[in-house]
Amino acid sequence: MTRVALVTGARGGIGAAIVARLATDGWTVHGVDVDDADLTTRNGNRAVVEAALDAHGRLDAVVPNAGFQHVAPVRDFPEETWDRLLALLLTSPFLLAKYAWEALAASGDGRICVIASAHALTASPFKAGYVAAKHGVAGLVKTLALEGADAGILATAVCPAFVRTPLAELQVEERGLEAVIERHAVKRMLEADEVASFVAFLLGPEGRGFTGVALPLDLGWTAA
Repeated sequence: MTRVALVTGARGGIGAAIVARLATDGWTVHGVDVDDADLTTRNGNRAVVEAALDAHGRLDAVVPNAGFQHVAPVRDFPEETWDRLLALLLTSPFLLAKYAWEALAASGDGRICVIASAHALTASPFKAGYVAAKHGVAGLVKTLALEGADAGILATAVCPAFVRTPLAELQVEERGLEAVIERHAVKRMLEADEVASFVAFLLGPEGRGFTGVALPLDLGWTAA
């Protein structure tokens, strides 16, 4: 039977690339985005899992990818924005895993692959909410992996450097390419297809040895 993946943030950038790659690899992909549900809420996360199961009858992988960024010093960081960042980037992956857990276990080869960031492994100023959430995801996948081992569920996080997406291109326009990729050892941006290929690897048979880890795909950013 065709394996089914739920991908959030599916209509652009990294998410769209993941949907396309998994479909090419023979997956049935249930992609959702902001128009489908509010993933900062419990009801929204529950709804997308239930919709995937209603539509396809099974769920073999969950790829939490939805996110956004806000840049401000801590003293000025809007508290409501902090709440939204943590809700979408950290609480949503937890809720998706929780609500999909039974289906992933029933799969016999369930996978959770969170799209994190190099900021799960290092920090930058003025990104308190994003960095805190991504560091939290790195811890979350460790716990999911330990609890999932006996249930046949593997959990990983992918930690890319700057990826060429519409959002990143705006940063390039505002700050210049050299400033955006300053901390990359290899002076280029990743392509969304590169991230998608890594996710496909982790969700495929060759990825069965990986669980409980936040894996850098960061062009040497965190090597220093």
